[in-house]
Amino acid sequence: MAKRKESNFDLLASMPWPVPLVLGVIGFVGVRYGIGWIMGTSQNVYLAGLGRELSGKAYAPLAWAVLGLCWAAALASYIGAKRRRRLLETQTDLESIRALSWRQFELLVGEAFRRQGYAIQETGLGGADGGIDLTLRKDGKLTLVQCKRWRTQRVDVKVVREMFGLLAHHQASAVKIVAVGSYTPDARRFAEGKPIELISGKALLELVRSVQAPASRQTSQTQASTPTEAAAPLCPKCGKAMQQRANRRTKEHFWGCTDYPGCRGTRQLTENAS
Repeated sequence: MAKRKESNFDLLASMPWPVPLVLGVIGFVGVRYGIGWIMGTSQNVYLAGLGRELSGKAYAPLAWAVLGLCWAAALASYIGAKRRRRLLETQTDLESIRALSWRQFELLVGEAFRRQGYAIQETGLGGADGGIDLTLRKDGKLTLVQCKRWRTQRVDVKVVREMFGLLAHHQASAVKIVAVGSYTPDARRFAEGKPIELISGKALLELVRSVQAPASRQTSQTQASTPTEAAAPLCPKCGKAMQQRANRRTKEHFWGCTDYPGCRGTRQLTENAS
């Protein structure tokens, strides 16, 4: 996927909202009064005369435009931060995470890392096809993140190799791959001993819960403690989520694929999630 060119507005909107708010005021004052003052104090007679003639009024429209751009970016930043906070606080289990769109999933992952103290940047390289979705910066170190919202398959070694190849190219310290499901054995073996962290759906849920507000965390853990929500595994045949079912003849409970009758994958109730 080609990189989307980041505009000045995007750059401002990616900052904490008080920053573009203050920059707008500074920019307004600088354009409204600073340009004319600098030209007026120039040693060049023509520039000095032009500066005195134009004064600050000539730059007023530009100054207001700068202020409007910065404050609009501050509003977008505030709304975006509020949306990300709500997105994270409303996650209760893996099913709620699986129900997210790929864009929401990426925002959720970014917000979880942001609450861990990372500075987050959306690279514009991500999307439904994959790539570098986020970059994390903390303690002078750069970490590359790829988000995989695959429901029907495990992340294979090819994805891990590709991300590892980008490590040196971007002079990054580490790589994190975040998935809804799990990883193939080959992928896990390849990541061993390398600065690659493979975060499965279960680990992501634990991360989200660890950074949620106390009230949201308690609600999430309470819902997860019920038999129907606890550690729901993925189907061994198709990789989709499973749910508890009961054998009509023996009344024995077991995990059954949610895609039944399209998929007839089953697991014993005592088996853990992948």
